Order: sequence, then C-alpha cells, then structure tokens
Amino acid sequence: MRFNDYAPRPAHLRWLLDSDPAIRWQVMRDLTDEAPDAIAAERSRVATEGWGAQLLAAQFRSGHWGGRQKWDLIALWSLVVLRDLGLDPASKKARRMIERVDMRLVFKPLKNRPFLDGETEPCINGRILGIGAYFKEPNDALANQLLSEQLEDGGWNCEAPKSRRSSFHTTICVLEGLLEYERAGRKTAAVTKARNRAEDYLLERRMFRSLRTGEVIDKGWLRFSFPMFWHYDVLRGLDYLRNAGIKPDGRISEAIDVVIARRHQNGRWPMNLRHPEVIPLEMETDVGMASRWNTLRALRVLRWYNS
Repeated sequence: MRFNDYAPRPAHLRWLLDSDPAIRWQVMRDLTDEAPDAIAAERSRVATEGWGAQLLAAQFRSGHWGGRQKWDLIALWSLVVLRDLGLDPASKKARRMIERVDMRLVFKPLKNRPFLDGETEPCINGRILGIGAYFKEPNDALANQLLSEQLEDGGWNCEAPKSRRSSFHTTICVLEGLLEYERAGRKTAAVTKARNRAEDYLLERRMFRSLRTGEVIDKGWLRFSFPMFWHYDVLRGLDYLRNAGIKPDGRISEAIDVVIARRHQNGRWPMNLRHPEVIPLEMETDVGMASRWNTLRALRVLRWYNS
C-alpha cells in the first residue's frame, strides 16, 4: 500500500479546511505541514471561535458544565473534548477555565477531594492525569497511583482487583494520560516502561482481537466516532500510537485495513456512531454522514503508517 493511494486530494483538504479552527489547525499540522507560526495562529482561534469558544462559554463560574450539579461526568467529558480540540493551554481563556476547575471542582463523595487529584477508577484518572498535565501541571501522585494499578497483562481495568484482565477502554485512557504526563516534563524510566507494556498489550491483540481466541472482541470497535469520551475503537488506538511516535509494524496491518475499509467512495470517512455521553456542545454531523473528525484522524493515521 502506498500513501499516495490514500493521501487527501485537494478537494478533501479544502473540505477539511472549510471547518472549525479545531479541525483546521490539526490539518495544517498533520496533513499539509504548514509553518509553525501559521499553525499556532490558527490554533489560537480555538479559544475565541467555533466549538472551543462555545464549550468554554458553557462553563459555570463554579467550574462545572452540568447545570447546577456540583459534580458529574459532564465536566470531565467537556475537559476531554477541549483537550481533543487542541485548545492552547497558554491562552487566557484556557487558564481561566482550568483555574475554575482547580479551585472549585471536587469529588464530594471522596471528602471533597480536588478534581485534578483524581478519584478511584483508572479510566477516569487516566483522563484526569492527561487533562491536568495538559492544562495545568503534572500530578506525580496520580501518575504513581496509576503505575501501581497496572495489571500483569500490561493494561488497566476499572474493575480491578476483582478482574485481573485488562480492558481496552481503560487502557487507552491511561495510555493517553501517561503520554501527556511525559510531555509535561515527567518522562521517567518507570512511566516509559509502563506505557510500553500497555502498548504491547494492544499490539499483541492486533488492536481489537482476543489473545486467546483471535476473535474480534467487540465489533463496535470497528466503527468510529467523535468525541470518543472513554470508549475505545480501532481508530482511537491507532491515533494514539501515531501520536506517541510508535514505529508501525505488522501487528497493526489488519487494523489499518479496517480504517481503509471504512472510507466511503467519496474519499471521506463517515460518523459511524455516537456515544451516549453528553456535553453542552453540538459538533459535526449525523450518523452515516461524512465526518471531518474521522476523516482527519484516519488520514493522519494512514500517513503515519506509510511514512
């Protein structure tokens, strides 16, 4: 397979660029290789225009996004999406947003533990570790907690210790958090080793197959959505490997075939499904229609694979 067979054509690039700043700056970085200054200028618009500005405006002064509720998952998912949009953490609006979270959001059932200190489940703590490292500062205690919870097979599971078998969903959330933690200046041998073990967990299973039977673990993982929230799918797993700078090998070839097979005849990837989680923001398109997010992510995965 040659990248030129799957490279974005000019019409596809125009379609991607005729979009929200959150899409445009990532296209400029990952597909068209624009100058750093141009990428940064486009990225800065996420805070003031489009989806990023809308989601920032929906935050309450109390730090949450969920109406009058003191805490719920709406706040977590809103922060996850702001990170996925690439909101510049150095922007004034981002700093104000994360200060509200840091000063006012707590886990009330956990004796008012601050939000950025995490809670009890590694799937949530992986996301919080990444959010804190990206928007504010790395949390060493939370990272160490996650390292201590890694299972023998290399991944994590929110149902441990009752379950000793890892979950793809939990593992990808922790992997993304640890990668952000490393990039915030906390790269250590222990963290790198933990990430490598978890990456091998995914790769040994070809990104979606049972190690024991070889069967597809969940056919829903072959269908792509955005935002992903906590849900795993093949495209999310591959995009993580790309982002982490992992060198592609034969263990992902079948997963790459899945990505290619999802492409419509018009050269775009559709929105295959929507997850039930809710945030105060409407993005993109209906299920079955062409998705800029899925197209962007699929094209950069294929570019990485063929580079």
